Amino acid sequence: YKLSVSPEMDIMEYCRKEWRGNTPAAKRMRKGYEAVAQKFASIRRIRGDNYCAFRATLFQALSQATQLPRWLQSEDFTMLPENLLSKYDWIKQWQLRQKPGKRMGEIRDEIKEYLILLRKKWKNISEIKGPLEKQEACDKLFKNEEEEYSLYEALKFLMLNTAIELYNADKSGRRVPVFSWLLFARDTSNNPCQLMHNHLNHIGHSGGLEQVEMFLLAYALQYTIQVYRLYKHSTDEFITLYPNDPEEDWPVVTLITEDDRHYNVPVRMCQETML
Repeated sequence: YKLSVSPEMDIMEYCRKEWRGNTPAAKRMRKGYEAVAQKFASIRRIRGDNYCAFRATLFQALSQATQLPRWLQSEDFTMLPENLLSKYDWIKQWQLRQKPGKRMGEIRDEIKEYLILLRKKWKNISEIKGPLEKQEACDKLFKNEEEEYSLYEALKFLMLNTAIELYNADKSGRRVPVFSWLLFARDTSNNPCQLMHNHLNHIGHSGGLEQVEMFLLAYALQYTIQVYRLYKHSTDEFITLYPNDPEEDWPVVTLITEDDRHYNVPVRMCQETML
């Protein structure tokens, strides 16, 4: 059994263990980790399957949650599967985790359960006041494989909903963020149906999140995802924001990646950067 989120480790100790050589790549990584260590003291390794971008983002969001996001409070939130399935027949092809070929009613009910679970967990964790207790609750959640993967299914469905909203907004002539054009300019995702078939249905199974899908995840959660991309150290892409023009009131979560495929999380902000 693999831990989903490993215990804390000193960032520079982790870096020395991982990047020993004198190759240009190793030197760049060490410089990248040194820069992160100016802001954060520790790192927690995220289990490396195709869900790791979800796992890292959700873990960070819940670890610092102090209230339920507005979109999770809305009355219609748990009605999403029903509303979308009544308008878009093709959503019947949604691939539930390890359960291909489900019938429409089962898909609707199961996704609704996932959304209810997401709201419940977010609410419970955000109401915990003590930082230690909050961290313990997060650690416990990310040790429960059944619940953890159900939450990722909820996130995927929220991404689909956001994609449909953006696609429809663009078609009716309203302004949409630039990433939305890029998302639907791909040969494999000209529209939300293709996005579901060729991308969202595969996340967690045969692939992780691509760059443009990190934007979609950020929009779905209404969070700014700040990523230290270590292999881009000393370029202006070293710290990348998804989205790059975030809303003022969106909370920020921070991740670390060495290759844009696998993500870990920095924890414990250094005192001086907090002041």
